[in-house]
Amino acid sequence: SRAGMRHKRNISAVSMNDANTFILLSPSNQDSLPVGVGNTLQVPRGPSKNFLDNWCGTLPQRRTSILPRPHYRVNLWSIMRNCIGRDLSKIPLPVNFSEPISFMQRMTEELIYSRLLDVAATCDNSIDELAYVAAFACSVYATASYRTTKPFNPLLGETYECDRRVECGWRCILEQVSHHPPMCSMHVEHRDWTYWQEYTVVSKFRGKYVLAYPVGCTHLVLHRSGNHYTWSKVAMTVHNIIVGKLWVDISGEKKIVNNTTGDECVLKFHAYSYFSRERQKKVTGMVKNAQGEPCYAINGYWDERLQKSRVVSVEGKNVLTGEPELVWKADPLQPGAELIYMFSEFSCTLNEMEEGVAPTDSRYRTDQRLMENADFDGANADKLRLEDKQRAKRKRREALATQAAEALASGDEERATELQRQATMSPVWFKKEYDPLTNSTLHIYRGGYWETKAKGDWATLDLPEIF
Repeated sequence: SRAGMRHKRNISAVSMNDANTFILLSPSNQDSLPVGVGNTLQVPRGPSKNFLDNWCGTLPQRRTSILPRPHYRVNLWSIMRNCIGRDLSKIPLPVNFSEPISFMQRMTEELIYSRLLDVAATCDNSIDELAYVAAFACSVYATASYRTTKPFNPLLGETYECDRRVECGWRCILEQVSHHPPMCSMHVEHRDWTYWQEYTVVSKFRGKYVLAYPVGCTHLVLHRSGNHYTWSKVAMTVHNIIVGKLWVDISGEKKIVNNTTGDECVLKFHAYSYFSRERQKKVTGMVKNAQGEPCYAINGYWDERLQKSRVVSVEGKNVLTGEPELVWKADPLQPGAELIYMFSEFSCTLNEMEEGVAPTDSRYRTDQRLMENADFDGANADKLRLEDKQRAKRKRREALATQAAEALASGDEERATELQRQATMSPVWFKKEYDPLTNSTLHIYRGGYWETKAKGDWATLDLPEIF
């Protein structure tokens, strides 16, 4: 069938968590979101003012499946042979290599195990807290083991919202803030934590495989403890691009740092080895306190589960640990997932149309919708239309920038300022700020999206017309 439906049931916000905690974290006495002051990033201390509006209510009915992927044959080598050594984000590819969700929706999918952050927010000490945060940072790769298709690259100015306050306790807003390089910013708010990140992916085709390097940083603040965590993502390699079955390997080291206490966890994602007899996709790591003393040993597999073992003693390089405790286990895929792009039930809901979303939302992207409806030919034609439209807009902005420079050179500062304003396309919901933790700049949520949605005031804003 096209889509399964969940049963309705009533959920009370107080029944989901302790009532006292619910009152304590009410936004009436909390600041909202990370808004920059001057050139410095300000850390959030709670959800935004209208976060609890419509919190209680009926669990929405959401689909649990989409149309099966049609069988289209395509000559992969005829397309990829001219891409060797190039950045794939700058190369238009047919939708045959894609899945019917955008990169922003794929980023939202990383929250599928957000329950780990809920547990972390209840921990009584920073070491246990860090163990669950590290498990969450590992869980975001779980779907990569069987999802080898490419999400749609968002258009400049494209947005995506996902409101799961009733089901999961969080809501998020994302915006494509840059086109070259393609960069997406994300802000998630929950009663107990705030999460934001900004990433671009540099991908290179090497003939037999594709290397993908995420560039950016993830931030997490747990409200009760006030602990502020940061980490970056590791590299991903997609093998057998031309011949054989596609498979993904993830390798490198990920350091999760508690910038408040100084605790840290280093996770090592072991690269695939043809000669190893051990199970692949292995992850090992150590949670250490601010003094560098090992507290927990972490081990498991990034596509299946993660365990922590308390460190009992350390003798040189030998670490003696207690019994392992399961921290995270991946959910099984739904039956028939191989027919629908290996989507989970949660994945199937991401592109489901919802009322009241911004006109720039990914759900309105027509080529993506055509692909979801199994019309690959129509999707490819519409994808070219949208890319040509975006290219024409970029050329117009470049021409205006040239005219602004000429006007400034001739001494007409007023005209130069106006032309430069027209040539600049700034993000609507995010703004660039200096991040002292990474000594770099990133786009952070400026606020206002959910308030505008509640009022239905999209027409009063200067939103880009991108679809």
